[in-house]
Amino acid sequence: MLPSAVLFDMDGTLVDTEHLWWDATEEVAARIGYRLGPVDLPEVLGHAVEHTAAHLDRAAPDSPGAAELAARLNSSFTARVAAQVVPRPGALALLASLRDAAVPTALVSASPRQVVDLVLTHLGRDWFTITLAAEDTERTKPDPAPYLAAAARLGLDPARCVAVEDTPTGVASAAAAGCAVLAVPSSDAAIPAGPRITLLSSLTMADLPLLAGLTAGPAE
Repeated sequence: MLPSAVLFDMDGTLVDTEHLWWDATEEVAARIGYRLGPVDLPEVLGHAVEHTAAHLDRAAPDSPGAAELAARLNSSFTARVAAQVVPRPGALALLASLRDAAVPTALVSASPRQVVDLVLTHLGRDWFTITLAAEDTERTKPDPAPYLAAAARLGLDPARCVAVEDTPTGVASAAAAGCAVLAVPSSDAAIPAGPRITLLSSLTMADLPLLAGLTAGPAE
């Protein structure tokens, strides 16, 4: 039996934008006297702009404040996305197979709606039954709220849905919501193992039988 729906993260999962987010953060950080390094990965990748801005505000000696940093991060990232949106290998093929099988899909992103809509102009809006951006829930990843909201909007039990994610932050969000999780890492950040978490090295390895297996058996 196929999952009731497949809920996709965006940045780093469907489109190759995590490196653009890192580059934007690195640029903003450098301008306020802070150099990003491996220790910053957990505070940058997979997080909403406000979280990363708050991190830089705490870490940088010449911070203008979290609100200003968030505006700078959003501007820098948006410019990069506008210039370069590249689907991840296997992403469009998997979306096409789900559409052919009439499996509902959702885009569940921690990025602002402005960035989500920009990506959708390149990726295509018709792939998704619904889309959620950072503004659509009071709390964002790693809180389960975005995935719970997506399942609720679709009228489905999260336990019968598969979430596709690329970062520890996103995996934590989807797992806490009760979804089965297909994790396809986009960086070296370690994704913890879990009873309903399956790791793949590429979306090219994902297909309908694999997704069906992730929700097989009674829901937990």
